[in-house]
Amino acid sequence: MAIVAGIDEAGYGPLLGPLVVTGVAFHVPDALAEASLWDVLRASVIQRSSAKDLRLPILDSKRLYSSKAGLGALERAALVTLKTAGRQATTFRRLLKLLAPSAVEELATYPWYREFDADLPLTCSEGEIATRANAVGRDMNSNEVRLLGVYCEPLLEGHYNRLVAKVRNKAAVALGLVLRIVQRILSCGGTESVYIHVDRQSGRTRYRAQLMSAFPTYHLRIVEETEVRSAYELTLETGCHRLDFVTGGEDRHLPIALASIYSKYLRELFMRAFNDYWAQQVGGLKPTAGYYTDGKRFLGDIEGAVESLRIDRSLLVRTR
Repeated sequence: MAIVAGIDEAGYGPLLGPLVVTGVAFHVPDALAEASLWDVLRASVIQRSSAKDLRLPILDSKRLYSSKAGLGALERAALVTLKTAGRQATTFRRLLKLLAPSAVEELATYPWYREFDADLPLTCSEGEIATRANAVGRDMNSNEVRLLGVYCEPLLEGHYNRLVAKVRNKAAVALGLVLRIVQRILSCGGTESVYIHVDRQSGRTRYRAQLMSAFPTYHLRIVEETEVRSAYELTLETGCHRLDFVTGGEDRHLPIALASIYSKYLRELFMRAFNDYWAQQVGGLKPTAGYYTDGKRFLGDIEGAVESLRIDRSLLVRTR
């Protein structure tokens, strides 16, 4: 058996709310390590959104989600795939404990996250989640595919600001989270080969120095470094692992698309907590997704409440 994984983020650019990076890993037969999981699981999974098709859509979260359509498609894909592994989260905090246990204690630092714990699912029914999970699970079992784990690294606003101030580079902060997830995935394997696909960020094409620093005990070989793909082999006596950074990764690898879904779903839950808190402080407040232009509008609308509550702005507004 081999491990095939994908890593993607949500919230890299916004002014408000967290950055969330997620890795999704599957156990697959060695013969399927380089196959398209959309093809392998075509009986239950589809790479486009279709109201007429009963299969589960798994695709780039930017195409699966819209503020008008709501969280339904993201939530369905996340909770269905999680349930195929026998894991179920009935609240936001239980979901966070499953995916990012180290982040749970950090919530207490932020007034807008401190008390938040919405029941899940928010938009789908539990019956629908169970029915869909049965179908996807049967397909996965028949192809000897198993969800190994979902590994999230949410970086909340104040923690984000401290890291960016320390390294003075937003891209380096995001890559650090990616490499932390790579470490978490590699630690799950024994002698199995691991294939990790990462959606490329910020136009970087060379990762040798960062990989050697993060994995000093591995022998590193550069396979290729091009505008489209940067690929590496990481080798120990126990085996050889492959890691690549690819442009348009959500359309190339199902695990990357699913990682983008988990990242976006978790970020949207954080933003729901954020908007709910501020709506209680300011009457008639329009919610925000946190991106720059609307984020500036939102900050103007809550300025009086920020001052009266003596909110530390380093916890509220991201610096870069």
